[in-house]
Amino acid sequence: MAQVPPSAGPVRRPRVVLGVSGGIASYKAVEVLRQLTETGHQVRVVPTAAALRFVGEVTWAALSGQPVATDLFTDAEDVAHVRIGREADLVLVVPATADLMARAAAGRADDLLTGTLLTATCPVVFAPAMHTEMWLHPATRANVALLRERGAIVVEPAVGRLTGADSGPGRLPEPVEIAAVARAVLARGSEGVRPDLAGRHVLVTAGGTREYLDPVRFLGNASSGRQGYALARAAVARGAAVTLVAANVALPDVAGAAILRVGSAAQLRAAVHEQAPAADVVIMAAAVADFRPETEHQYKIKKESGAPESIPLTRNPDVLAELVGSRRPGQVLVGFAAETGGPDAGVLDLARAKLARKPVDLLVVNQVGAGLGFEVEQNSAVLLDRAGGTTEIPLTSKDLLAHRVLDRVAGLLGASG
Repeated sequence: MAQVPPSAGPVRRPRVVLGVSGGIASYKAVEVLRQLTETGHQVRVVPTAAALRFVGEVTWAALSGQPVATDLFTDAEDVAHVRIGREADLVLVVPATADLMARAAAGRADDLLTGTLLTATCPVVFAPAMHTEMWLHPATRANVALLRERGAIVVEPAVGRLTGADSGPGRLPEPVEIAAVARAVLARGSEGVRPDLAGRHVLVTAGGTREYLDPVRFLGNASSGRQGYALARAAVARGAAVTLVAANVALPDVAGAAILRVGSAAQLRAAVHEQAPAADVVIMAAAVADFRPETEHQYKIKKESGAPESIPLTRNPDVLAELVGSRRPGQVLVGFAAETGGPDAGVLDLARAKLARKPVDLLVVNQVGAGLGFEVEQNSAVLLDRAGGTTEIPLTSKDLLAHRVLDRVAGLLGASG
C-alpha cells in the first residue's frame, strides 16, 4: 500500500475585519460577509453602535461564525482595539458613512471600529454609502482625499437609487464587487496595493463587440470581459479615476468606475476616441471585431427565403492603430493580442509582428482557445514592450494578472514624468 504523505497542516485562512458603520446600506454588508466566508476567509465583524440598530449582533455572529466585537470595554483585558487591528490581513468598512470617514480621517478612536482602524497595519478599504449631498460636500471630499493620501483605498460609490426617491452618486457598490476588491487586495499579499495611480485617469475597454447581420444575428466572440473588468478594478484600487468602456458584458459594475456601455466596434471606437484625449493610460483589453457584415438587414433573414450564398464582410477601423497615431506625449498605451498561433507562426511571433505594426508601450499577449483566455477565471500572459523586453506571467487569477500589468504601467508613467 502506498504511503500517505504527512499532512502539511491546515492552510491559514485570510483574516478580514469587516467594519460596519451606521447607514441604511448596513444590510448589504451581510452579503459582503457571505461572499467572503464562502470563499474561505475568516471574517470578524466590528459594527458600530449605530450599525447594530440596522442589523443585530446575532446576525453577524451566526453568519461569520466568530464572536462579534461591539465595544471597547467588553474583554478589556485583551485590549481588543489593538489586537483585532494587529491580527487582520485586511480591514474592510462597509458601508463607510460620512461620519465614520470623518472620524477616521481625524484619527479619533472613540469606538472599537475607529480604534481598530488606528492600530491596523494591513491594507484598509472603505466602501462609502451616503446621500449625494453628503458625498459631494467639501468636508467629505477632503476626508476622502486625506484617507487616500495615507494609503487607504476609498472605493468610489455607485450612482443610482438611494434612500427613498433620491438618486445619484452615493449608492453602495454591489456587494459582489466589494468582495472582489477585498479579494484582489488580499491576493497581493505583502506587495499590498499602493495608490500609485492616484490623480491619473485610466481608460479601459472590456468585453467583445457584436456586428449585427440582422436584428437577431451577429458576428461576435467569446470574450466575457473578466480581464478588462479586473484591470478596471485594480486601477480603482490603486487610486485612479477609471472609465470602463464595456462591450456586451454581463458582469456587475466595477465599484468606483464610470461605465460606458457599447455594442459594436463602431460604438466602441466612438467612445474610446471621446475619452482617450483626457486619459493618462489607455488599456485596450476588449476583443474588437476586425470585420462586420457589409449589410445589416432591417428585418430578420427568414430561412424560407433560402440561405444566402455568402455574407460579404467589410473591415472595421483599427482602433488601436488609430490610438497609436494620435496619442499625446506621456500617455501610456496598452494593447492586447489574443492569439492561437498558426501553421507558419507561433503566438509570440504573431504578437511581435503586431507590436511592430502598432508600437504600443506594452502588449499583453494571451493564447486563447480550448479553455484558455476567454470565459475563464484565470489567465496567463506574456508582456512585450517597445524596447524588446519580455515578461512572462504564469497562470494566475485575472485580478493578480491585472496588477502585474499595472505595475508595469505605473513604472512607465513614472519614467515619462
